[in-house]
Amino acid sequence: MAMEQWWPVIFSYLFIFGARVIDMSLDVIRILMLMRDRRVLAAVIGFFEISIFVLALNEVLKGGLNDPGKVIAYAGGFATGNYIGSLIEERLAMGYLSIQIFPPMLRVNDIINNMRNEGFGVTSVTGCGRDGERIILFLLIKRKDLNKAMQVINKIDPEVFFNISDAKRIHGGVFPIRKDK
Repeated sequence: MAMEQWWPVIFSYLFIFGARVIDMSLDVIRILMLMRDRRVLAAVIGFFEISIFVLALNEVLKGGLNDPGKVIAYAGGFATGNYIGSLIEERLAMGYLSIQIFPPMLRVNDIINNMRNEGFGVTSVTGCGRDGERIILFLLIKRKDLNKAMQVINKIDPEVFFNISDAKRIHGGVFPIRKDK
């Protein structure tokens, strides 16, 4: 087969792969928007996502499923799109996180003071654990400030127990002020 005859086949594989990468990346972002209560933006992204998906699937199904290269391009694009979508989501760092820290009693004041010095709001609550009374620290942070908060915690006690979860909606709070560079 001459090279000229291979170009349409190669283009088809690349189109399928690229379309799936884009549509799956959009899928990850759409879900992120839904989780952040941005329904209209999620709907718009979904429109483009499904349009690209239909085009990619149509290209795979052309001529039946007799070409394993199309299936491999489709599956490879799916996997790569998930990966790239997660990288995009990480870079966007949208939304807020809730951190609950369960420090040893000797480290409570160090963590509170250092967090507050970095501009984070900290609330301490007394609780009762298996070994008696404990102080639990609650922080609500911007997602993009997670590394900064983790550096503060790890500097004081890299073995401290903590839990991080998504905060869907917030109102008020104390957050670090961004310093212009």
